[in-house]
Amino acid sequence: MTAAGGRERPDRRRRRRRTGRSRLTALPRGNGLKRVRQSAQALCLFAHAAGLTVYHEGPKSRSKGGKDVKLPFDIPEQKKIRVIINSDAKNEADDQFAIVHALLTPKFIIKGLIAAHFGEEKSRTSMLDSYREMQHLLSLMGWEGKVPVFKGAEHALPDERTPVPSEGARLIIEEAMRDDDRPLFVAFLGPLTDLASAYLMEPKIAERLTAVWIGGGAYPDGGREYNVGNDIHAANVVFQSPLPLWQVPFDVYITARVGIAELIHRVRPCGKIGDYLVRQMLELNDAWADVPHWPNGEMWALGDSPAVSLMIQPQPHDAEMRPAPRVDADMKYVHVQTDRLIRVYKRVDVRYMLEDFFAKLALAFG
Repeated sequence: MTAAGGRERPDRRRRRRRTGRSRLTALPRGNGLKRVRQSAQALCLFAHAAGLTVYHEGPKSRSKGGKDVKLPFDIPEQKKIRVIINSDAKNEADDQFAIVHALLTPKFIIKGLIAAHFGEEKSRTSMLDSYREMQHLLSLMGWEGKVPVFKGAEHALPDERTPVPSEGARLIIEEAMRDDDRPLFVAFLGPLTDLASAYLMEPKIAERLTAVWIGGGAYPDGGREYNVGNDIHAANVVFQSPLPLWQVPFDVYITARVGIAELIHRVRPCGKIGDYLVRQMLELNDAWADVPHWPNGEMWALGDSPAVSLMIQPQPHDAEMRPAPRVDADMKYVHVQTDRLIRVYKRVDVRYMLEDFFAKLALAFG
């Protein structure tokens, strides 16, 4: 464990290489090992208080299911599910937390990450920005090449009949049509462009996957909400389709609140990835200082992370089946039918969501 920027003298490096094996075998056990870990944690906190960044590579891992499993436990194979994460990862600062949480979850067999666009208001290359951010996260975790990253659509659907073909849409089709008994879940942390495109290209996928969407306004009226606003046509395609859909609307996902102090205390000490997750959020917090209503300065909402926790534990009693609405140009819901039902969440278990993420990140990189 070495503070960033620190160097050892060449003679010390040579001596450590010669004696490294014996030092490892001499590590204490039981209470002695516990005291070593406590001392290491204290050193991390001291270094952070001094403005230093401490990196720790974590335990050696074994490769399984296309990713590195770094946790000291696994779950039965028959409990695992296939998962695709579709994210506008460079839009704000919360997608990154959800992506890392998903990657660290033993229940998930990650089949790929899909970079989503987030309109043109913030960037004319928003999908590519998301693509590069996903690759950066994998690099910080030491997982380059372990999880495939695909490019999604570069823009919203032009209408409700015309798909926007992309690598991401083709991945969804390919994985949905695969002969595999394990359930397939596709989580959408931004617009529904790639799901709607995949469905328009191959309607048979509706029988072979479950979509989890962070988006849409509060029921029953709807209203302005960022993810639905970036592709209203796609939302209407999905709402009118037979695709199984779990929706987490704005008034529910905004409850995933976390304090910046808590993130600094619980996340930043966890290696390069923990430091980056907090740093990029603090940078955005400063960059948006003049925005009047969001963020409020001392807290953030990890609004995309409920998609991860709900795939781990679906919380069916915290949701209700509702007729899917149409979305008008003002993002309001128009209730025109009663036959097509979707699962709409009324609440999420934020305590479980946050603690599960904090624990997995600490076990893997703390």
